[in-house]
Amino acid sequence: MADNDQKGKELFAEAEKKLKSSQGFFSSLFGSSSKVEDASELFVRAGNMFKMAKNWTSAGESFCRAAQLQIELKSKHQAATEYVNAGTCYKKSDPNEAVNCFLKAVEIFTDMGKFTIAAKHHITIAEVYETELVDLEKAITHYEQAADYYKGEESNSSANKCLVKVAQYSAQLEQYDKAIQIYEEIGTSCVDNSLLKYSAKDYFFKAALCHLCVDVLNAEHAVQKYEEIMPAFGDNRESKLLKKLIEAVNEEDIDKYTDAVKEYDSISRLDQWTTTVLLRVKKNINAEDLR
Repeated sequence: MADNDQKGKELFAEAEKKLKSSQGFFSSLFGSSSKVEDASELFVRAGNMFKMAKNWTSAGESFCRAAQLQIELKSKHQAATEYVNAGTCYKKSDPNEAVNCFLKAVEIFTDMGKFTIAAKHHITIAEVYETELVDLEKAITHYEQAADYYKGEESNSSANKCLVKVAQYSAQLEQYDKAIQIYEEIGTSCVDNSLLKYSAKDYFFKAALCHLCVDVLNAEHAVQKYEEIMPAFGDNRESKLLKKLIEAVNEEDIDKYTDAVKEYDSISRLDQWTTTVLLRVKKNINAEDLR
């Protein structure tokens, strides 16, 4: 591993030397592009050596230098590819710099009209904000941008996957109206699709829970609306749970609310998102008791 790191440093230095020689008077007369291209290849080789040595910062820097030279050589696609390589390395050592590299790649891909690829890298940026940088607002922004690009390319399934993430994080940030709108739109679009019909109930369930966080009457109306759109919704466990929760909230009965959640959880394990939302509703009941 130490040998790989040393080899990376040697290749990086060789690339710098090659680049410097391309800037001389005679090089400008007789063509410096070949030397710039050679330097770019050396930076890539250095980056690969640093990757093998797990020296992620140096690897990221090497691929960035290669990308910059590819721009100079007017090779946009290769430049974007090297920025992606740089971002992938920086993810392991410097998430902010990783985002910068992916954004540069996205800018190039959108300029080239490659919106599906750009969308993919917006998702990567969103994931960095989700996990490494923990900034859900920015994660939402990039998932929304990815969804817009996918929609423009008629990739509705991919767009919906991004929008579900937007709804999930919007609800976590208590932006319930936004989450409700997305869940309801996707749920409604799934009802008439035999392959996606089963997913519709999950989206309607989550939308109703968001309604319940805001207003119990709206939650009641929402459940009725979902049953009209999808009659089978009224017969599933999620709908029955919602009705018990609504009844408990109306009666301000914490015990009834808790029992309903426990009964459901014993059959269908609650995920973290649902548990968080249910606890918020329960907290609202407690707050009402204190008034």
